Amino acid sequence: MRIHHLNCASLRKIPPLAGEPAADGPPRELAVVCHCLLIETDADGLVLVDTGLGTADLAHPERSLGADWAAYARPALDPGESALHQVLRLGFAPEDVRHIVLTHLHRDHTGGLPDFPHARVHVHPGEYRAVTDPAAPHHAHSLDRFMPAHRAHGPLLTPAHGEEGAEWFGFPGVARPRGMACELLLVPLPGHSAGHAGVAVRDGGGRWLLHAGDAYMYHGELEHTPPLSHPVLEPVQQGALTDAAALAATRERLRALRRDHAGEVTVFSAHDPWEFARLSTRPGAPAPTPPA
Repeated sequence: MRIHHLNCASLRKIPPLAGEPAADGPPRELAVVCHCLLIETDADGLVLVDTGLGTADLAHPERSLGADWAAYARPALDPGESALHQVLRLGFAPEDVRHIVLTHLHRDHTGGLPDFPHARVHVHPGEYRAVTDPAAPHHAHSLDRFMPAHRAHGPLLTPAHGEEGAEWFGFPGVARPRGMACELLLVPLPGHSAGHAGVAVRDGGGRWLLHAGDAYMYHGELEHTPPLSHPVLEPVQQGALTDAAALAATRERLRALRRDHAGEVTVFSAHDPWEFARLSTRPGAPAPTPPA
């Protein structure tokens, strides 16, 4: 199994906070990323974890993503950053992406779905219920953020299978995507969306990677004491969350995971460009896609 770290959309640039060293030298401004994973497997074909922005989003951002969001996020609009084009550059066909596993159903995570209409799309049962059951808590909020342009093709949305009592490093409510053989789990990280989950997968060296989605936005929230939020990213988090108390508890659990299991688990979020730089430039890692 091989895991590629992909940036599937460069968004607005943000500076590091005072005293924060960048991953590759002196502190400098970087573009917010949409950090996705492309996993090559023997039994399941290609598995995409989150999709960033898709080709239609980059061609018609206001129509596909919403004018207000596009104006704030300022996507680079580089078609080469789409998951589809990156899959092609790696020598694969779009049909080789057989499974897509999503942390949640917000627009900057689902934009690539129309580029892979044949793929099975896996989400945590809580997120699935939030967008399919009108009686579910936060249904209207959840459906509003799952953009019509990203679901007009009728994606093969599938709830993962939760086993009673299943845990991962003490995180309860873990679910497994249906019909997949590789060791990949959806780990509930509540607060940001109704059924927000991280995606845990073993890398080639036996360690776990935890894609924590939007459970936090900036590495300082986990690495600093007290937690350090970024003033540009924090309003984004506050404007999207469904449960502030649950999000705070999730962050504390992730801080403990990073502290107590650093030798076993690497935690990263969806949008922190410094985390992406660290992971995508490790020895043996595929080269990152540069922002436009």
